[in-house]
Amino acid sequence: MQNKPAYPSRVYLNGKIVDADTARVSVFDRGFLFGDGIYEVMAQVQGRFLYKKAHLDRLKWCLQQIGIPADVDAMEQEIPALLAASGLRGKDCLLYMQVTRGVAPRQHSYPKGIAPTVLMYAWPKSLPDINNAHARVVTATDFRWSRCDLKTTSLLGNVMANEQAVKNECYETLFIRDGLITEASHCNVFFVKGGIVYTHPAGPYILDGITRQIVLELCGKLQVEVRLQGVPAAQIHTMDEAFLTGTSTQVLAIKEVDRRTLFPDVAGPVTRQLQQAFLALKSGSLN
Repeated sequence: MQNKPAYPSRVYLNGKIVDADTARVSVFDRGFLFGDGIYEVMAQVQGRFLYKKAHLDRLKWCLQQIGIPADVDAMEQEIPALLAASGLRGKDCLLYMQVTRGVAPRQHSYPKGIAPTVLMYAWPKSLPDINNAHARVVTATDFRWSRCDLKTTSLLGNVMANEQAVKNECYETLFIRDGLITEASHCNVFFVKGGIVYTHPAGPYILDGITRQIVLELCGKLQVEVRLQGVPAAQIHTMDEAFLTGTSTQVLAIKEVDRRTLFPDVAGPVTRQLQQAFLALKSGSLN
């Protein structure tokens, strides 16, 4: 169900590109002690990063929200050299970017005057033109905190939820908060009823995924009506279609929820329309 982890040969760490097996981070780094950091992931497809500015803007915003003074523009300038060192210049790949508050004696409050720890690495990843899989998912109560809009490295709640999915031989876990479906452990989630697309509104209870934003833009271009409202978990079985979105997931149809087949064996018409539009966007043919 899950892709095997990939280990890069080269990483960018605090201003230098080094061999991954010689890269070293202090045991007193707050990312290690507290999960005190922010990360971002971008996909390079056909030699360009999809929605690069949106990803970098989100990284900047999240860092500002938690008071880490990192220079994201400087990080961006180092990406070409990292890709070249990794043998990935112009090739399809994923890029991981992480900034932690830095190294300091352990205390809960923010230490003053320390440099952030900056890490980046890339690995080969070719995304399919269209993700034609049909996902099986489970649901779970959302027990996480109330700042899910921050893309923090402290992902234990998401990790626990995704492990629940894996144990049930599923791709994802859908979160339920106050009776509504909010998002999934590493994806956003959409439903379709009567040709209308429903998804939980952006806010503190979900990560406003970049692919989520792209899909909403595509709905506008395709004149597909969207309602930004969470679908009650008790009404999932009344929906016509459901799909997940994410940087590597792209647009992925859902077939089964909690071991119950609710949707067709093939993606529904609205899901297919959005998958085709997303493919056109990647190939640069959609204006």
